[in-house]
Amino acid sequence: MEIKVNYLDNLRLEAKFDDFTVISDQPIRYKGDGSAPGPFDYFLASSAMCAAYFVKVYCAARDIPTDNIRLAHNNIVDPENRYKQQFKIQIELPESISEKDRIGILRSIDRCTVKKVVQTGPEFVVEAVESLAQDASAMIMVDTDENNQTFIVGKDLPLEKTIANMTQQLADLGMKIEVSSWRNIVPNVWSLHIRDAASPMCFTNGKGSSKESALCSALGEFIERLNCNFFYNDQFLGEDIANAEFVHYPNEKWFELTEDDSLPAGMLDDYCLDIFNPDGELQGSHLIDTNSGNVERGICCIPYTRHSDGETVYIPSNIIENLFLSNGMSAGNNIFEAQVQCLSEIFERAVKRQIIEQEIVLPDVPKEVLAKYPSIVAGIDGLEQQGFPVLVKDASLGGQFPVMCVTIMNPKTGGVFASFGAHPSFEVALERSLTELLQGRSFEGLNDIPKPTFNSMAVSEPENFVEHFIDSTGVISWRFFSSKSEYEFVEWDFSGTNEQECETLFGILADLGKEAYVAKFDHLGASACRILVPDYSEVYPVEDLIWDNTNKALHYREDILNIHQLSDDQLVDLYERLEESQLDNYIDIITLIGIEFDENTVWGQLTILELKILICLAVGELEQAIELVGEFLQYNDNTVERNLFYQAVNAALEVTLDEELELDDFIFNFKRMFGDEVMENVVGSINGEVKFYGLTPTSMKLEGLDRHLRLIDSYKKLHSARKKAAGL
Repeated sequence: MEIKVNYLDNLRLEAKFDDFTVISDQPIRYKGDGSAPGPFDYFLASSAMCAAYFVKVYCAARDIPTDNIRLAHNNIVDPENRYKQQFKIQIELPESISEKDRIGILRSIDRCTVKKVVQTGPEFVVEAVESLAQDASAMIMVDTDENNQTFIVGKDLPLEKTIANMTQQLADLGMKIEVSSWRNIVPNVWSLHIRDAASPMCFTNGKGSSKESALCSALGEFIERLNCNFFYNDQFLGEDIANAEFVHYPNEKWFELTEDDSLPAGMLDDYCLDIFNPDGELQGSHLIDTNSGNVERGICCIPYTRHSDGETVYIPSNIIENLFLSNGMSAGNNIFEAQVQCLSEIFERAVKRQIIEQEIVLPDVPKEVLAKYPSIVAGIDGLEQQGFPVLVKDASLGGQFPVMCVTIMNPKTGGVFASFGAHPSFEVALERSLTELLQGRSFEGLNDIPKPTFNSMAVSEPENFVEHFIDSTGVISWRFFSSKSEYEFVEWDFSGTNEQECETLFGILADLGKEAYVAKFDHLGASACRILVPDYSEVYPVEDLIWDNTNKALHYREDILNIHQLSDDQLVDLYERLEESQLDNYIDIITLIGIEFDENTVWGQLTILELKILICLAVGELEQAIELVGEFLQYNDNTVERNLFYQAVNAALEVTLDEELELDDFIFNFKRMFGDEVMENVVGSINGEVKFYGLTPTSMKLEGLDRHLRLIDSYKKLHSARKKAAGL
């Protein structure tokens, strides 16, 4: 994690990381002002809090209350060497905790990350750079020595060379990639989380049978998502980009809206129109680009090549971001390798959906077949030894598709988790199923997997597939576990050269009667592509284009960002539009308008419901406000401070709206209950002197929204590279 430090007055320092700011100072005896803890004090506190966190995790998993648990951390300094210290962690446990759990709690403290890092001994590298903002050296601790050549199935280059190439490509873009976590809880199963240090919202996960292959996976996913703009999906890219020569790609094409709002001629083809507009309800305004929100420019379309005949088809960016999410995008050492990965991913998710929705019973992989892959068996045995039964299934549906499945059971919770993997190689597909299963997960994380069900409706509903797509945490049917499989096991093999595998996978789509559309991206120095297979690779249903389109943000974005400048009439109009839209009151404003607010602010927690309350208070609609406040207090999940504010608002409104009561008679005790500052803002909100309490003013220029501005800065690096590559 990158932490940037700024010098403040005297000896005070400001450390900024993610969405947090920490201030340090020195005691007065050291010429400081004593206004904040010193840096070493924070270090000691981090050790104590880390230990307490792991105690909390242990207790939460076993429903042990922590109310009466106390923990203390002391550092004992050697009088002859102040850098030699002993850290003593003591914990006070109530008598009600069993001896077994006492031992377990003490062992949990041994897992403290701060403790383990200190015991291992971190290496400090101190260097001077010309510019922190421009230094983009990758922060990756993996041996990428090109003399150590590691080849794996499906890759044309050794892992070390691939890692070196991808890190250089990212550095050339000015992106500093940092690894925030590694996991390796069973043999031959690695995963990690990487992110852009300057824009942590841009992150990916990687998985593999070794740390090098997992890192390749994460870097490749990062590059594919940059090429396909996925990090910026649904997000407002700012007015500069919205009015630039191009918004997404230099070869994009804009289609003007028609007077009658019908679909403009020249975009999509008949095949796509039959799928995306089956009932003729789709209108041009449904396809306005969410990222730019530039209605005047019309509909932004990206050129794709129709695989069957090589013709160019212009597909609206709105359709891509609304329906396909990250499905069918990849980067590789060459374009065929990238396309194989794209197609494998598409088959993995489509077949997975078919199996889950139709409750298909799959055949087990025979033990003698598994035995051919000892490294995979070692990972499975590692899970079994930890008490998690594992099922290995052939998901090829009788050899039709290059898909495998590994399912884990958790007898402690009754939960199950089905992981699918696909690749023309049987071995690679199986390995991917296993590594996907544990990507970013600890053993404790397996306690959260859902229980299976016999409810076919719950299994087949579209939202369940979305959950499976995001992190495989959707539910599956108990029927899946029947020993009476619907297909015979097939030890299939679709492997060959990358080009041959690509041809084979496209052939399977053709046999299914599906058309594929391909976009290739090489302007960032990588071989990347995206493949769309309409009526097959969508994640969300096509009707979302009409009923739940992300460009609904355009109806509210400008007014909400300018809310402090709106007149009462404009506020009433905004409120009425929110009411008439029938949007769920609990949708957060981040999602609604595509702005990355700091989650630790009121903006970051704001929902449509709370926004309606604040509008009602601002325009003096107190009776409507108290009704919404009641709903907020009953159902909303917000911070303690914000809930306290609305408890005070509710009480003050009850008094204000009662003709027999006077608010002045209650202020003294309200202040004793809620505090002076809270009540000043409550009274000000009710009488109109305080408007939109907690919401810092901003506008379409995004003033003060550092988190979102960092995201836009990240995109501008891409935009600049594309502009340069196109010679613009």
